[in-house]
Amino acid sequence: LAPRRLAICEAAGLVLAESVVSEVDSPPYDKTLMDGYAVVSGDRAIERTVIEEIGAGSLPRLAVTPGHVTRLMTGAPIPEGADAVVAIEKTEMVDDHTVRLHDLDAKPGQHILHRGAAMRVGDTVLERGTRLRPIEIAILAEVGHGMPLVYPRPTVAVLPTGNELVSVGEHLSLGQIRNSNGPMLVASAARDGAIAAELPIADDDPSLLRELIAKGLEADVLVLSGGVSAGKFDLVPDVLGALDVRMVFHKIALRPGKPLWFGVKDNGERRVLVFGLPGNPVSSLVCYELFVRPTIAALSGRGFVGGATARAKLSHDFSYKGGRASCLPARLSHGPAIKSPPAGESLPTVEILPWQGSADLAALGGANALVRLGTEPSRFPAGAVVEVLRV
Repeated sequence: LAPRRLAICEAAGLVLAESVVSEVDSPPYDKTLMDGYAVVSGDRAIERTVIEEIGAGSLPRLAVTPGHVTRLMTGAPIPEGADAVVAIEKTEMVDDHTVRLHDLDAKPGQHILHRGAAMRVGDTVLERGTRLRPIEIAILAEVGHGMPLVYPRPTVAVLPTGNELVSVGEHLSLGQIRNSNGPMLVASAARDGAIAAELPIADDDPSLLRELIAKGLEADVLVLSGGVSAGKFDLVPDVLGALDVRMVFHKIALRPGKPLWFGVKDNGERRVLVFGLPGNPVSSLVCYELFVRPTIAALSGRGFVGGATARAKLSHDFSYKGGRASCLPARLSHGPAIKSPPAGESLPTVEILPWQGSADLAALGGANALVRLGTEPSRFPAGAVVEVLRV
């Protein structure tokens, strides 16, 4: 997406579209790292006169000379003449203006953070492409960069379709099911850093579909659920075509998820990416994880980031009929997932969960991963190493 300037309070989690150069030294002056007394190193006087007391944000007025000290609070500037700090725990007050030091061997620079030690004027403090965690937000604030240039969060519109769908709070009549894909996809997109919103359920009616799809095309990404297979009421591809959405592909060699549709609508400098996901929830989730989630990352400036894959050992025998590549709901153990383990280091285990096909939403409730298998039929013994995708 085209970068824009946002206030730092709105930029957390976003990616910088520019490098940031410091306009200040940090710290801007020599300062004490702890409460204590500013001294002249090499001064052997045990008892010394306290000439002033300086807190953070105040400036010293008097220079420190042998036989004298300035009391400092953490973060206060080092006064002229002093080159070390003695921690307050190594002193005791004799009276209101005299302190006894138990550390007479203070070295130059002791407990002092010198000006520019962290960064100097002209230093590049954050590189373009950096994702702004809270600590990077703090750095931006320190250098006075209050409106960084960042890649914004993509907007994602989710449109569930189908005559059989009703909203979550509605009573079910015979032949109806509640809309679960819409909330699932909105929650997924929000988790992945997008600004996501769900449109009203679209019945299998061309005019209503056209109206709601046109509304969804105002977002950066439109994700439809259902209506993309080969049935009489799978109207989505034709309606998208009528709205000048150019089809890039329709159907993929994947189980579940074969009916996936993808297209692009170009409108001058603006481009909308459109995904027609299968209506069955397992298919919808699999296609979201493999295709939509990396797209949100790319639009956000994070690059085309695929899912977090790992290797794991099957906890049981498994017969696989092949034909199409598959992503099967699975439960990965809580051990560390190691992509390329050193010799002798154990892998986590994974169980492919029993499920009743791509409409079996309940199976997803126990899953935290998808086992990815290829096209060839195979029999996997317990202990076989497979690739898993965390979800």
